[in-house]
Amino acid sequence: MAATLTILGLESSCDDTGAAVVRQRDDAAPEILANVVAGQGDLHAAFGGVVPEIAARAHVEKLDLCVERALEEAGLRLSDMDAVAVTAGPGLIGGVLAGVMCAKGLSAGAGLPLIGVNHLAGHALTPRLTDDLAYPYLMLLVSGGHCQFLTVGGAEDFSRLGGTIDDAPGEAFDKTAKLLGLPQPGGPAVEAEAEKGDATRFAFPRPLLDRPGCDMSFSGLKTALLRARDAVVVEKAGLTEQDRADLCAGFQQAVCDVLAEKTRRALAEYMAEEPEAPALAVAGGVAANKAIRSALEAVAEEAGVAFTAPPLALCTDNAAMIAWAGMERYRLGLFDDLDLAAHPRWPLDQSSQPMLGSGKRGAKA
Repeated sequence: MAATLTILGLESSCDDTGAAVVRQRDDAAPEILANVVAGQGDLHAAFGGVVPEIAARAHVEKLDLCVERALEEAGLRLSDMDAVAVTAGPGLIGGVLAGVMCAKGLSAGAGLPLIGVNHLAGHALTPRLTDDLAYPYLMLLVSGGHCQFLTVGGAEDFSRLGGTIDDAPGEAFDKTAKLLGLPQPGGPAVEAEAEKGDATRFAFPRPLLDRPGCDMSFSGLKTALLRARDAVVVEKAGLTEQDRADLCAGFQQAVCDVLAEKTRRALAEYMAEEPEAPALAVAGGVAANKAIRSALEAVAEEAGVAFTAPPLALCTDNAAMIAWAGMERYRLGLFDDLDLAAHPRWPLDQSSQPMLGSGKRGAKA
């Protein structure tokens, strides 16, 4: 198998269209030769969230342009690639399907191997792209729609220790922003407001800390914020800027406290396996939150394990992580053919019981 690999990656699972080129020579550190992301924020701003149909149409319009730009930035041609990797799920099915069909066309037209990648695996394997993290490591994957603790033992070896049983933190941030009249995406907006607020003013709950295990819940926290907001509105006939900042600060601190305590518990389970080089990694869009990063780094230092988090640009959805996950699958000889399907749901740990239920489309998580 080739010692040097160059992979084209495509990402279109939600509202970011991405194309990237990643190369690894022999045993050297991988290089991101290009990482193009076309956001859709302006298209969805008026709706207070992502509209799946609008997102899918935008992906169709932008995928080929992103691929052209990525190849141009890398200074390479499609024929220089060793394979095409693409997010095949989970995600908004229209967007995932657009990416899969584009990748199939590129694969068939250029005669390149096709590799379907689980979007969550892309996040979970990012620390190996950025920091050459050795297996096994503990991963807190904390993004818009997913939050789970995983022991990552290989590119196809994920064991879930716990996760959210309702709203993921990213969803809770988005809904909090909407409740407070802040723009979407909610995470950055709430974080910016929280920096100006008093986190001790409102007594928000820390859900599920009274129960053992690593599972989390953020739906009740969102409801508590709604009630606190309404109480202030009744008292003052509206919200001041300081009220809103204090609500955001209290909400964010509650999320930090829950994630920190649950991470301590997950670390205890992970360390019981006596890994040779213990490490805690965090990835996903919410990992860009500086307060959450700081809280998790403190927990890792307290436990005496290494801590790593990707650069902010690689926390949110991007195609570089898909290209890298595709490269790891390539080296394992795991390829797909042109009947590769798009999956709206696709749990990483397929041996564990579904956390959020299951249906005709499969387990949610």
